[in-house]
Amino acid sequence: MNYDLVIKNGRIITAGEDFNGDIAVMGETIAAIGQNLAGSREIDASGLYVIPGAVDGHVHLQMPFADIITADNFEQGTIAAAFGGVTSIIDFVEPGKGQDLVEALSWRRAEADGQVVIDYGLHMTLLDPDPLILDQVSDAYAAGCATFKLYTAYPHFYLADDELYRALIAVAEAGGLAVVHAENYPVITEVWKRLLAAGKVEAKWHPHSRPAITEAEAVNRVLSIAHLAGAPTLIFHLSCGEAAREVAQAKERGWVAFGETCPQYLTLPDDIYERQDMPGTWFICQPPVRGNAQSAALWQSLASGSVDIISTDHCPFSAEAKRLGEQNFTLTPGGISGLETRLALVHTFGVLAGHLTLNRWVEACCTLPADLHGMIHKGHLIPGYDADIVLFDPQREVTYSAENLHSNISYTPYAGVTVTGVPVTTISRGEVIVENGQFIGKRGRGRFLKRRYE
Repeated sequence: MNYDLVIKNGRIITAGEDFNGDIAVMGETIAAIGQNLAGSREIDASGLYVIPGAVDGHVHLQMPFADIITADNFEQGTIAAAFGGVTSIIDFVEPGKGQDLVEALSWRRAEADGQVVIDYGLHMTLLDPDPLILDQVSDAYAAGCATFKLYTAYPHFYLADDELYRALIAVAEAGGLAVVHAENYPVITEVWKRLLAAGKVEAKWHPHSRPAITEAEAVNRVLSIAHLAGAPTLIFHLSCGEAAREVAQAKERGWVAFGETCPQYLTLPDDIYERQDMPGTWFICQPPVRGNAQSAALWQSLASGSVDIISTDHCPFSAEAKRLGEQNFTLTPGGISGLETRLALVHTFGVLAGHLTLNRWVEACCTLPADLHGMIHKGHLIPGYDADIVLFDPQREVTYSAENLHSNISYTPYAGVTVTGVPVTTISRGEVIVENGQFIGKRGRGRFLKRRYE
């Protein structure tokens, strides 16, 4: 049989397998996996890893923060994703107070549709505990939002424990997955006040303002309330071993709990907020980067499976926006870019450093994110699944700079970091969209993914 496209002679790596072979594509789907397959177009993948397209379940494109919007719009952000071997993302709907959830979803889709170059989904943020709004959770689920974002941080998103419980019941009754930013915001606010009163206003005080115990306590509390409510729950952006242990203990109790961490927590060093070559405000995110000892604990948790997946929380604010916090770190818009760099960073500092196997790398970055977030026909190299495929050169070295990345900011938190192994070809639903260092896809070719949590 002659297929539309055949990727030949690659080392095919999935969450559970590692073998040499060919992958054939017909139209938008994987048609066959085997040997000596032939196609109208053939790509020689000799010496390359062939892996499922990466899935990033946690990004913020065109996200407003006060009067500022994150620097990557849906087009530029998804182009950067494609260069990084990412073929699907999940962003957020943030409804206004009292706004109908399905209406808010339609508004957010109107921003993304016609712009995205890869497929995308949306988490529905639940910030209004009004019973009339929570009654709409099942409607949002039916409209394609399988996952619902809850916060125990930030004044405009914060849910008190009773509100959190009601929201989690609504998610459970709809059959969805709760995804939660867990920090003890009232305590953090009090710590802020004391630091600022003492004149401790520089970026280096940011991690002191959000100590690990305030994250671990919140994770414990959120997972306890979620278990009571019967809601499967994924804790976003775990930054410390203490919080990861809370997830591990919940799993041991038989609770339906999952954990996510991000490359910044795995790779950035202890002195990141005090470096002389880059402003510390560039690295302010919530929770904060905590350095080498916590990175080691998180790698161990990833290897054991107590932390399940790696996403990025890609939230790129311009250098100018980051300057808002120069005289008071608490005013800094929080976020770090990473959508393009995740696969390579985790390969270099996870696989090559001996923390993760190749299979676990694929599982954490590609397969399990698709499964957890209800992305049907994504994240696997299986006939009948979408032909989202990445060719990854495990030998190629790249030293990162703002100039060789594609996010719409003038800096990168990974400036000067050298990675070994990078994506070289990205295929989305059977279409080659990145090849030979060029984006060759089309604006608006990405589709909204109606997801369901199973």
